[in-house]
Order: sequence, then C-alpha cells, then structure tokens
Amino acid sequence: MARQGFDALCVDLQHGTAEMKDVLPMLQAISQTDTVPVVRVAWNEPATIMKALDLGAMCIIVPLVNTAAEAAMAVAACRYPPVGMRSSGPVRAMHYGGADYQANANDEIVVMAMIETKEGIENLDAICATPGLDAVYIGPADLSFALGLAPRGDNPDPLHLTTCDKILETAHKHGIKCVMHCAGAAFAAGAVKRGFDMVMLTSDLSCMIAGARMQLDELKSKTA
Repeated sequence: MARQGFDALCVDLQHGTAEMKDVLPMLQAISQTDTVPVVRVAWNEPATIMKALDLGAMCIIVPLVNTAAEAAMAVAACRYPPVGMRSSGPVRAMHYGGADYQANANDEIVVMAMIETKEGIENLDAICATPGLDAVYIGPADLSFALGLAPRGDNPDPLHLTTCDKILETAHKHGIKCVMHCAGAAFAAGAVKRGFDMVMLTSDLSCMIAGARMQLDELKSKTA
C-alpha cells in the first residue's frame, strides 16, 4: 500500500485488526517509502498515543473526541514538555527521526481529533479552539449515527453534508485543518472541491475486495 503513491498511510488500531505489537513492523515497512506514517489509536489514552509515537508515527488520529478537555489531553500526549506530557526515551522514533527529532517533534507531529458524535458536534467550536490541535477528522459513519441517520461512509444525505461543511467552516475559523474519511474516489474528489484539506481514501480490505471482484467479473464476462 505504501508504494502506491498515497501521501500518507494509516495503521488503524480502532477498527482494523492490527494490535500494538503489529504497529512496529508496519511502520518499518512504510518507512521504506516517502509515505507519511499515521496511526489511529483505539481510544484517547495517553500511554497508547505515546507508544505509537515512540514507534515512529508522525500523525495520530484520536477517535470519539467529545470535549475540548479530551482534545487537550490528546494534544498533551503528542507533545514533549513544557508544551505537553509526552515521555522521552531511547526509542525508534529518535533513531529513525534523526538527532534533531526531539527538538522538532512538537512542531512536526500532527494530532487530529475525530468529530463523530452529538456531543462532539455540540462542543465543536471549543474543540477546534484547542491549542496545539492540528486538525479535526470527520468519521462519517458514526457522525451519521449522531445525526439520526443510517450509518454509512460517503453519506449523501443533505443533513450529513451540511454538518460536515459546518465542521469544515469551524475548523478553518480556528486556523486548523479538516479531514474527511472517504470510502470512494468520487466522494473524495467532491470533498476536495468542497474545501476539505485532506481526504483519507479507502482501506486495504476495500481495495482487496474491489480488486478481486473486478478480476472475477472480467473473467466471467470474457468466458460467458
């Protein structure tokens, strides 16, 4: 996946099958390319966030952020003192990142808070105003739940689209980025045209299923 030209690749500890023990070899594989290594943690838990950073993640996505206090906790786990509470140790990140890793980490590590609940929407302005937060990340399926809609990615419902645009507008008002998680290229292209700063496109499982289906359909059509 890292050799296919994506700008970034996410190791998903929330909904994926990977566990923390799997993160290191995955990040080692990604580091053979220019692709930026991203980790979505399973929960807003400082020790897990710090471990992912120590292993070499350059971006942390934190799910289900509902308040400014929760956003601030996520930021603190990603920043060395005096800005945050990240612990220092002789870890892969410092060897892989170079001698100036610690000096630059607070400026270079990206932290994203996922907005995907009713409470998160209600506290959106305060979350986006959190010092040190780089971006908010829309989780479309859980956001659908929050809006009383059937959960789905690439949701075309007008209420969902309007809410996403509100999240985008609020993020930009506070000078941070807004990221949309997209299942397909068509919806992702539309999100870019709507002004979203970054889109996360598809997954390894979806690509495998789509590729297998395409090959099988082609075989059947040519042998019918």
